[in-house]
Amino acid sequence: MAGKIMDVTDSAFEAVILKSDVPVLVDFWAAWCAPCKAIAPIVEEIATDYSGKVKVAKMNVDENPATPGKYGVRGIPTLILFKNGQVVDQVVGAVPKNQIKDLVNKAL
Repeated sequence: MAGKIMDVTDSAFEAVILKSDVPVLVDFWAAWCAPCKAIAPIVEEIATDYSGKVKVAKMNVDENPATPGKYGVRGIPTLILFKNGQVVDQVVGAVPKNQIKDLVNKAL
């Protein structure tokens, strides 16, 4: 995984995501999920393209069930954008890069 993407857990979620001083895009995924694997390179490109402006994190929903439950994640991949501890917007499914960029730009 790219160095620019953080792995985040239920226990670290508040400190890493909700208290972040910059917007954070969180990719909720699972190892068995083919669409998750399909968008992984796009998520890495977003992390590189927005380096310094937006943090990008991934959360394995099988290993960390509490946070996805709290935010109503029903399908994966789900990308949720947080700013100042609040949900700005989200997309579900393997979507094109321009749709993810539009999502991220809402927080900038």
